[in-house]
Amino acid sequence: MESADFTLNDGSLPMLRAETRPAVTLNWQEEMQRALRNGRELLDFCDLSPAALDFDPEPDFPCRVPRPWAARIRKGDPRDPLLLQVLPRKCERSVVPGFGTDPTGDLHALAGPGLLHKYRSRCLLVTTAACAVHCRYCFRRHFPYAEQTTPWPDLGACLQAHPDIREVILSGGDPLMLPTARLQRLAKVLEDWPQVQTLRLHTRMPVVLPARVDSELVDFLRQLPQQVVVVLHVNHARELDEETAAALAALRRAGVHLLNQAVLLRGVNDSTDSQRELCEALFTQGVLPYYLHLLDPVAGAAHFAIDTATALAMHAALRAVLPGYLVPRLAQEKPGEAAKRVLAG
Repeated sequence: MESADFTLNDGSLPMLRAETRPAVTLNWQEEMQRALRNGRELLDFCDLSPAALDFDPEPDFPCRVPRPWAARIRKGDPRDPLLLQVLPRKCERSVVPGFGTDPTGDLHALAGPGLLHKYRSRCLLVTTAACAVHCRYCFRRHFPYAEQTTPWPDLGACLQAHPDIREVILSGGDPLMLPTARLQRLAKVLEDWPQVQTLRLHTRMPVVLPARVDSELVDFLRQLPQQVVVVLHVNHARELDEETAAALAALRRAGVHLLNQAVLLRGVNDSTDSQRELCEALFTQGVLPYYLHLLDPVAGAAHFAIDTATALAMHAALRAVLPGYLVPRLAQEKPGEAAKRVLAG
């Protein structure tokens, strides 16, 4: 993944101790500069000793965690479900049959550099390699971003070649790691293609770094002619707090439709209670649960995997305790198939 270079307005870097909170509200670029950038910093922030964990001090896939999100991790708890999503561990080095570097078939679906056309009626742009947080189970942790930066004019060629495309999906990395001015330039490309009725953004930013939902971004989204859908990625109820509630409320006021897709992760959210709490917390903040994914079999993440029978049993139990509109579809992505495989609705 690429690293974004964030500085303060005067060109200096913030000089803040790991255990302090800022005295004033920082903008999102300043918060990104303060992000925890290695596992030792993360463990120190969480009052944990490396000896208590299967900690990898030199992972192949780097560590990055924004402090506002890290502050939701329970201090001193080595099994905290938020910590386990982001802490590099030695078990990631295990070679497990069936877990590879392109688990969803992205490289076979390329219609151009950084442009994926897997499913009829929609295409996906890999807009950036950068993410605010590096999730250890990321299905694109091995994606060749250096070769796949998106030349946005290719989007027009794809839309011309596929007039049935009605939705453009912005992904990455995380599209909201791009400055709003760059998103505006992308929106200009879409002005020539009125066939595109929906613009969808897949992002963690409103949750891991709520400051990203600033007035400039909200105004941009409000003025778009397309229907705007933001698909969040929240795996545990404790990722949501008052700051995320304010950010998501601002998006809703801009007319944005909010959905969530979670990944079923061993030790993080693999119980009926944790899934129920997540779905209810999402709905409280105006987000509709959309998909609950089985783990994409990416190399380095096998320790998070849940078998299909266990997942189906948990999903059935979830349907018994939640109204139907709060139950996400249990799904799995299979390379080359015409749609995600829904295992339970």
